[in-house]
Amino acid sequence: MAITTDQDYDRMKEVKQFDDSKIGVKGLVDCGVTAIPRFFRHPSVPRPKTLHAGDHAIPLVDLSGPRSTVIEQIRRASSTLGFFQIVNHGVPQEALDRTIAAFKAFNEQPTEIKSKYYHREMGRGAALATNFDLFQSKAASWRDTLQIRLGSPVYDYVPDICRAEVGEWDREVRRLGEDLMGMLSEGLGLGTDRLKELSCLDARVMASHYYPYCPEPDQTFGLTSHTDPGALTVLLQNEVIGLQVKYGDDWVYVKPVPGALVINIGDILQIMSNDAYKSVEHLVSANPFREPRVSIAIFFNPGIRENLYGPLPELLSPEKPALYRQFTFLDFIQRFFTKELDGKSLINYYKL
Repeated sequence: MAITTDQDYDRMKEVKQFDDSKIGVKGLVDCGVTAIPRFFRHPSVPRPKTLHAGDHAIPLVDLSGPRSTVIEQIRRASSTLGFFQIVNHGVPQEALDRTIAAFKAFNEQPTEIKSKYYHREMGRGAALATNFDLFQSKAASWRDTLQIRLGSPVYDYVPDICRAEVGEWDREVRRLGEDLMGMLSEGLGLGTDRLKELSCLDARVMASHYYPYCPEPDQTFGLTSHTDPGALTVLLQNEVIGLQVKYGDDWVYVKPVPGALVINIGDILQIMSNDAYKSVEHLVSANPFREPRVSIAIFFNPGIRENLYGPLPELLSPEKPALYRQFTFLDFIQRFFTKELDGKSLINYYKL
């Protein structure tokens, strides 16, 4: 039997063959792989700290409380950990369940049906792929993602099996996003509509991640350490644990709470707030369970890409000068999509 040495290994060739097959990691699992392909292997995979049940690392905010209390809880969470979960958010449990079920069903269709959506051209509206940075990254992660640009009233380009749920979820989350942006604005001492006026609600992208069982979860990730580039992320996840947030020098799990949504601050809101709010590194561990992990993230981004963004002038003073230079969102997002996911390297690029 021939032995492949490091000198013989052609990573790019193997990655291209995999990508051209359009089967994704779900297809590899369906083929019965017992060892992950070499290009999925990472040299170091951190083990998260396990918190005791009494530790509340990730705040849980009840949106039905007094508005002033809720604003303060959100401000405190956003200025420290950058993550919190919300309950009593007004989205019916049935809508949460339908959304999870629809995206699970999409990923569990036969490859020949899914493969027509497998491509890397986001201009086509809906794109299924294994890692958007597959060809830029040093090692791939064990997940498939269906990414959808939101905003159309019709969504003709969305797969039939989840089209109704995409429209419903977008409507629910846009309403919720407007409420959260208003409270985040007030938490900075600004008018309720300040972030809305900056078009932060207008450009929304949905990324449905499917993490199937991984036969070697200690050798790879589901999603490598990164921060989200936009203003705000709203995440719906099923009951399979996996999301981890950097907490000091540790990584801690975001334990799924029935009916809750996970909220986190993105890079551009950290910049606009001049570091009052924090965009924090997070990752997803590879799934060791037979039940797949399903999560649906909606990223809220500024819709006017040619405008200049930077620290908001109302937040600056001689005592608190700008910490970042100004830039167009177009430049910002292009830089994000031409590099691999890599910690906070994007936000650091714009620091003064």
